[in-house]
Amino acid sequence: MRVLTFLAVLSLGATSALAAEEPSGCDKFKWPIERERAALTAPDRAKLASGSEQAALPSSAITLGLVAPADAKLPTPPERAPKDGTFAGFTGIKAPKAGLYTISLSSGAWVDVVQDGHVLKPVAFSGATDCDGIRKTMKYELSDKAFVVQVSGARDNSLSIAILPAQ
Repeated sequence: MRVLTFLAVLSLGATSALAAEEPSGCDKFKWPIERERAALTAPDRAKLASGSEQAALPSSAITLGLVAPADAKLPTPPERAPKDGTFAGFTGIKAPKAGLYTISLSSGAWVDVVQDGHVLKPVAFSGATDCDGIRKTMKYELSDKAFVVQVSGARDNSLSIAILPAQ
């Protein structure tokens, strides 16, 4: 009986520890997100289909339409395999200026940024649940070459993406 009680307590502790790793609330991001959150919730977001190309960085956030992973035709296999029942998509940007950028998502999904044939690793990452309009934000050092933002593992068939110069 003591063993069962111990296992139950251990199980509860592990569940609580996992939940504790995921911060909750807008004030839990590692850096200020007001600008990104405002862009992601602005009413003038351009609606783009997966696979669309943009000549330059969008001046505001976009809403990207997503499809089933098998139909998404992502240019590069995602680093994390998408789960069944999720959505994926991508957009390309042809002419960015080199610099540090934040790439922020309105809801949870896996992001791969591909530039010059390589999947870039974020310089920094921050995310929190229970913050209306924004779920995660990452910082990437981009060169002046074209790049692709791939999204996979999304629960909904669209999400908003803001790509902004870091402050």
